[in-house]
Amino acid sequence: MARGILNSFKAGVIAMAAAVSMPVAAQTETLADALASAYDHSGLLQQNRALLRAADEDVAATYALLRPILNWSGTVTQQFGTFSSATTGGVTRDIDTAEAFIGLGFELLLYDNGATRLAVEAAEEAVLATRQTLLNTEQAILFEAVQGFMDVVRDAQIVQLQQNNLRLVARELQAARDRFEVGEVTRTDVALAEARLAGGRADLAIAQGDLMRSRERFAAATGHQPGALVAPSVAPKTPATVEDVKAIAVRSHPLMIKAQHDIAAAEIAVLRARALMGPSVRLEGSYGLTEDFDNPYSTHAGSVGIRATGPIYQGGRLSALLRQAMARRDAARAALHDTRHTIRQQAGSAWAVLAAATAQLAASGEQIEASQIAFDGIREEAKLGARTTLDVLIAEQDLLDARSNRITAQAAQYSAAYGVLSSMGLLTAEYLNLNVEIYDPVAYYDMVRDAPALVSKRGQQLDRVLRAIGKE
Repeated sequence: MARGILNSFKAGVIAMAAAVSMPVAAQTETLADALASAYDHSGLLQQNRALLRAADEDVAATYALLRPILNWSGTVTQQFGTFSSATTGGVTRDIDTAEAFIGLGFELLLYDNGATRLAVEAAEEAVLATRQTLLNTEQAILFEAVQGFMDVVRDAQIVQLQQNNLRLVARELQAARDRFEVGEVTRTDVALAEARLAGGRADLAIAQGDLMRSRERFAAATGHQPGALVAPSVAPKTPATVEDVKAIAVRSHPLMIKAQHDIAAAEIAVLRARALMGPSVRLEGSYGLTEDFDNPYSTHAGSVGIRATGPIYQGGRLSALLRQAMARRDAARAALHDTRHTIRQQAGSAWAVLAAATAQLAASGEQIEASQIAFDGIREEAKLGARTTLDVLIAEQDLLDARSNRITAQAAQYSAAYGVLSSMGLLTAEYLNLNVEIYDPVAYYDMVRDAPALVSKRGQQLDRVLRAIGKE
């Protein structure tokens, strides 16, 4: 069990790749590979898993209050001074005694109106809410990896497109110069081609800068520089309508489920505040040994009894705590209402982004087809003298823009599809079936929920696991 838990906490590997200007000599990497790397690499996930383990320990610490409490105590006392009284005839005597005490104390909660049991239930609800926070963090990590991956794919394709365009403009410039030599065009045509070539170089530099930024975003998300990325061919499947997306989101998004557990914990807190107004009964016992160093005698004494206590008047403190718990419960209920509307809005927005990207992708395909026909025709007409060099350059720029738009729209469509999954609460390693060891939040909880002592076998197992985690 401990080995399985330890494996769940292991971080991913860090890979290195060549820089933008160097030829890529790396193994191909798919989007699924990048997501798996992000899942294993993320320090934010590790942080939230540790916070979840801390919440698990809250359950154990509260549960322990229902068990017997056994403490030891010891004192060594040295008394010194002088003593005089009428019985001593006014004679002053020195006091110099030494005494040692060692004892055991025992306490067991018998009844507290259910307050401690309710505290355990509230801690359990807090654990369930924290698990949903971890899932929401996982979604954010994976979506950032998706965006980083698609940004690199998009920008690499745009760099290649700009490089191809630069070669094409260079040929157009050479053709303009050749035609200028024979008097078919003017110096203005040559200057236009030269200006377009310089502009193409500037656009290429911008595209290369965008690619470098995208590579850094990818590296931050996955823990390694991108190599030969394989663009996905199929976007993830999403529901058919926006209402379906919203309905799933309201049911399954981690923030919605977290808000529900927060309400449950707040309602339990109200019950506990009421329970604390009632009496409590404890079984108490003690046993000790007192040794007087000035005489050969020692005292062995013990006691056992039942102590019952209950509040009579505490200045209105308990009533204030009850009203406070009720106010926090009302706040949690209002937060659920707000969260529901926020989740629906985010789901609708994600769907709108996907619909727009899909429409843009379809339109860009038609734009490329029309721009290609126009460019081919204008270039042939220019050879016959019916078109100017400017007409050719404009048509070529239109075709370049159309191809860039398609690349951008395709990357946006894939990112938007994963955004829809995230808005529904489905962008998780388990749902995507990533090739990773899925972190099991229940495993650690099951080991600590009944508060194993450090000296027990399970307690020592947990200690070894946590020491191993701390070394990573």
